[in-house]
Amino acid sequence: MSAVLLPAAVPTKAVRRLAASVLIAEALVVFFAVLVAVRLTPERTRAVVITGTVLAVAAIALSGLLRHRWAYLAGWLLQLALIATGLAVPLMFALGLIFAVLWAAAIRVGSRLVDR
Repeated sequence: MSAVLLPAAVPTKAVRRLAASVLIAEALVVFFAVLVAVRLTPERTRAVVITGTVLAVAAIALSGLLRHRWAYLAGWLLQLALIATGLAVPLMFALGLIFAVLWAAAIRVGSRLVDR
């Protein structure tokens, strides 16, 4: 696969650092988005809180698993799930797309950097 979708067979430190940074930032944004979404959609409070918590915890867990190549594919699935939350809260479409672009950039740029 191309360097945008998955890193090399053994992800470098640069890829892992950049990708982990994106996932941690994503977890924080999802956490705060849940607080806003609960106010915007009070009739879906339980679903919003559960979905947001699962996505935030998954992002944090994946940030620690990035030494494995399969975690990058799971990261892409997480990006798709974040975009899909836009069905409940339309603003999440934009946030999901932003983080998908950041995820792709982290993999691509990190693959080009030389480890130090």
